[in-house]
Amino acid sequence: MSRPVAVLAEDEPLIRLEAADMLGDFGFDVLQASTASDALLLLEALNGAALLYTDIDMPGRINGRQLAHEVVARWPSTAIIVCSARSAEDAALLPRGAFFIGKPCAEWVVREALTSLQLH
Repeated sequence: MSRPVAVLAEDEPLIRLEAADMLGDFGFDVLQASTASDALLLLEALNGAALLYTDIDMPGRINGRQLAHEVVARWPSTAIIVCSARSAEDAALLPRGAFFIGKPCAEWVVREALTSLQLH
């Protein structure tokens, strides 16, 4: 049986590596992107994924919040976790159903989010 795919969008290399390891430990095959635009290309190639895990502040033409809205519009079955140092006001601008976690993203909080999203 194949593992579900998670697309991880994080511009900080060490944070991305930690998040990829954590998601891999949770049973995902993880595809990594350093920009939201690159994450969108991965999602287009896959026609969606089980999970998008993204930061809000990302370099390039779109940020993580815009990416989350695009994913909801195009692949509504893709679960979304946004892990960011941004405030609760920024979290309120995320699409309905996106799970917001403030940085630093503790493993147990991510596990609870995955359980809530019925992915773990």
